[in-house]
Amino acid sequence: MQRHLISAADLTRDDAVLILDTAEEMARVADRPIKKLPTLRGRTVVNLFFEDSTRTRISFEAAEKRLSADVINFTAKGSSVSKGESLKDTAQTLEAMGVDAVVIRHGASGAPYRLATSGWIDAAVINAGDGTHQHPTQALLDAFTMRRRLVGRDEGLGQDLAGRRITIVGDILHSRVARSNVDLLHTLGAEVTLVAPPTLVPVGVESWPCEISYDLDSTLAKADAVMMLRVQRERMNAAFFPTEREYSRRYGLDGDRMARMPGHAIVMHPGPMVRGMEITAEVADSDRCTVVEQVANGVSIRMAVLYLLLGGAVFDAKNVPAVTHTRTEEK
Repeated sequence: MQRHLISAADLTRDDAVLILDTAEEMARVADRPIKKLPTLRGRTVVNLFFEDSTRTRISFEAAEKRLSADVINFTAKGSSVSKGESLKDTAQTLEAMGVDAVVIRHGASGAPYRLATSGWIDAAVINAGDGTHQHPTQALLDAFTMRRRLVGRDEGLGQDLAGRRITIVGDILHSRVARSNVDLLHTLGAEVTLVAPPTLVPVGVESWPCEISYDLDSTLAKADAVMMLRVQRERMNAAFFPTEREYSRRYGLDGDRMARMPGHAIVMHPGPMVRGMEITAEVADSDRCTVVEQVANGVSIRMAVLYLLLGGAVFDAKNVPAVTHTRTEEK
């Protein structure tokens, strides 16, 4: 493992499989009466969020606390950032506090890379989403979910996703999740097809390691997993399709379309879902939809990433005692 996790493209096949296998061990902790490990006791992790987030921030915080790390939550709103403080000044403030890792979400693509390579801070940097660029832990938890569902929990150990066919549908243009998944799934041997209106396909997408289609129906029969993406209106500055109804009719996943998928195929969504637009309630609430599993798996993946980046070796949950208490007596 490298010192930082900035992009899914930085991971080799062995790196990715190591993280997935370590996450499988971390998931065993959830079955314990006390869901806590002492592995990062004494380490300090800062969640540095310049953009609003619910799932990612809470997931990272849960992962950090389950590993017994000291957690500092930083949000731009209500901080000196709202007064004009730069990323450099914020980083140097954190460096003065002696933090061991920084989980950063930023609206500017490239901000985590800048933080990791600038010399402003001597800490591991984990990208929790930067602009429309990358979201590597989301791609890892998606791959983890696919491997569990399509290969098996125990059978998947040491395995990748070679030969699996994954269809990603929706707002590819503004999606860091799509970019990260294309990079990681290609590394793991999967065949990826992107489906979107022509207006929501990025310039230069032909150089990506994937296929492109503008017709959702033609891809369903051969897909092992179909990942629906939310239309990110907050990043749009123009009209990219005529109406919501038209978009839903051509690129939304409903019960009829789900019935055309192979019996073993799963439906995924990184959240938050807009029911009735890219996905219907019937599909979102079906047994084939993995949205809730993805949230749970996100904690395991982020535990694995934190553990490996902060100096851990191959993890074995069976040989690590749980923390029985976290309070210490004051002297």
